[in-house]
Amino acid sequence: MGYRVLVCTSEAVPFAKTGGLADVAGALPPALAKLGHDVRLALPKYAAVDPMIGSKTVGRQFDIRIGGKPICVTIEQSDALPGVPTYLVNCPDYFGRQGLYGHPDDPERFGLFCQAVLQFIVTGDWQPEVIHCNDWQTALIPVYLKTKHAQDSALSKIGTLLTIHNLAYQGVFEQSALSAVGLDQSLFSMDGLEFYGHANFLKGGLLFADILNTVSKKYAEEIQTQEYGERLEGVLAKRRGDLYGILNGIDYEEWNPATDRFIPASFDANDFAPKAADKAALQKRCNLPERADVPLFGLVSRLAGQKGLDILAEVLPHFLELDVQFVLLGTGEPYYHELLSGLAQRFPQKMGVALAFDNALAHQIYAGSDLFLMPSRYEPCGLGQMISLRYGTVPVVRSTGGLADTITDFNPETREGNGFAFVDYSAVALMGAMARAVMTYGAGPLWSQLVQNAMASDFSWDRSAREYGSLYQRAIQRRRAA
Repeated sequence: MGYRVLVCTSEAVPFAKTGGLADVAGALPPALAKLGHDVRLALPKYAAVDPMIGSKTVGRQFDIRIGGKPICVTIEQSDALPGVPTYLVNCPDYFGRQGLYGHPDDPERFGLFCQAVLQFIVTGDWQPEVIHCNDWQTALIPVYLKTKHAQDSALSKIGTLLTIHNLAYQGVFEQSALSAVGLDQSLFSMDGLEFYGHANFLKGGLLFADILNTVSKKYAEEIQTQEYGERLEGVLAKRRGDLYGILNGIDYEEWNPATDRFIPASFDANDFAPKAADKAALQKRCNLPERADVPLFGLVSRLAGQKGLDILAEVLPHFLELDVQFVLLGTGEPYYHELLSGLAQRFPQKMGVALAFDNALAHQIYAGSDLFLMPSRYEPCGLGQMISLRYGTVPVVRSTGGLADTITDFNPETREGNGFAFVDYSAVALMGAMARAVMTYGAGPLWSQLVQNAMASDFSWDRSAREYGSLYQRAIQRRRAA
């Protein structure tokens, strides 16, 4: 059974992107449409939206009150996402500027977006059965539905699902933000949006959405603890009965070693021998000796402590003394830029570093490396390990969040497992996992079995979309029973 679903997000490929949320919001709706859902997408029309994408006004223009004054909003529609009509909320004063986030008036900008989405539904001829909200930028939609619009017959039976992509980003502002976005000050309480003297938009969504989920089962458990809960663990534990974990997927057309236009040699799970040519090409590009007999570790990441760069920095000077190679692509904190550049100069025959964003090189690292590092301190879902599995590049991960849900530690006796995992967040534990990986690499048939296991893993969006369908059903039933 298909449902009418409106996915609301602050970013989505191919329209606007700063991170993984955009990939999810651009990939999930088409997968839902393939399953028979009538799914639409809504996001702001930023200055960053490429004019070549194209959009047309759908004849909907109205005023939204923000900061006590009326703001004119126009709704445009784009067909750039195949099979998914996309609505762009156009308001140049708020969205026609550089950068998606980080503006002083972000509360008003995304309060405007949330209200515009609801006004669009009220004034239109298509009504969703469920609104799928994503992160703090859309978390006020459930709040508005159950406060300002509680008596609105056109909206009262719409279910809501709120997906938490990363709990660290919450939308915390001054108390005055509530009035600016048209919410009553009575909501500024412990049982409302009050959060240590500030207004927390995400907390509002956590309290008012019908159903909650995050992007892995393990992360759904972790965020109910003090270690990972970002001071919202009490709210999440209170709603544990409505909190689910669904892994993200990856685009199996974009990430396909059989058709990848960025890599010199194509291969698949039935014949991954050509992967050796991709390894040689990667070594050449990174000015490393072209050796098939040494394990080549790859890393594509934001260079920050959360991604495990602190414990990796402890390990690398010792690890690079071994007969190994390591290539890294990413940008981030200046401290790691300097440290990693220094190591590359110290070990020029063993380490290549590209401090940049380079999509082609990312594909080449996934395809040409033997092993892929993700030693994250926390990782709500993670996509890098899923991509590396697709390319037969064996992940070495810390068992947290989505990494724990996707990577099973390889057992040489049973030959089961698709990677190497460690539990303790420490340099010693990371070094141990990397050492096991090196030993297994040198054990011929065992290594071939491990690569086969990796490439047999399935993390396509089809699986995730089916699980989201079940959550939509729960949200709809919850509202209809209210």
